[in-house]
Amino acid sequence: MQSITIKGSQRESVGKVATKALRNAGKVPCVLYGGDKPVHFSAEEKAFKSLVYTPNVYTATIELDGQSYTAVLQDIQFHPVSDNILHVDFYQIFEDKAISMEIPVHLTGTSKGVMIGGALRHNLRKLKVKALPANLPDFIEADITELEIGNKLYVTELANDKFTILHPDNTVVAQVRMSRNAAKATDEAEA
Repeated sequence: MQSITIKGSQRESVGKVATKALRNAGKVPCVLYGGDKPVHFSAEEKAFKSLVYTPNVYTATIELDGQSYTAVLQDIQFHPVSDNILHVDFYQIFEDKAISMEIPVHLTGTSKGVMIGGALRHNLRKLKVKALPANLPDFIEADITELEIGNKLYVTELANDKFTILHPDNTVVAQVRMSRNAAKATDEAEA
C-alpha cells in the first residue's frame, strides 16, 4: 500500500480560539487515535491534497517533532460552503494489529453479456476488508469476463487468504443486466 508523508506540529492548546487561529493560518487541526492517548497536531492544508482528493487508498506517515507515526485516514470534515478541510482524524496502525478499511474495486476484462448488448452495473466501488496493514491491497481486482446477461459477481468470488471481506456472502459487486436495446433486439428477433 502506498504511503504519503504529512509533516505537522503538535498542538499545545486545543479549543475554539486556538482552532480558529490555526484555520486562519491555513493549517488543519488533526487528531491521531489508536495509540496510548490521542495526539493533537496541525498540518498545512496542502499536505492532505494527495491523500483526500483521490479514489485510491493510502497510508499516511505523520511526522511530528522528530517522531513518526503510521496511520490511515479515519474521518474528515469539510466546510459546507468553501469546501476547505476543517478537521481530520487519523487512526494509528501497528504491523501486528488487523485493521478494517474500504478498498477500491477495479473491474477488469470485457463481459460477454456486455458484448451482446447487456448493461454493466458496478454496484460496489469499494469493499470493506479487514487485514494486517502489510496485507492490505491498493485495490481489489474483479474479472468480469465470464459475466453473461443476468449474471452477477458476488463478493465470495473475490475472497483472498490475505484479507477478510466484511460484507455478507450474497453482496453483489457487479452484474450484467438486460438493456433496453438488447431487449428490443430480442423481441424483434422473436417476431
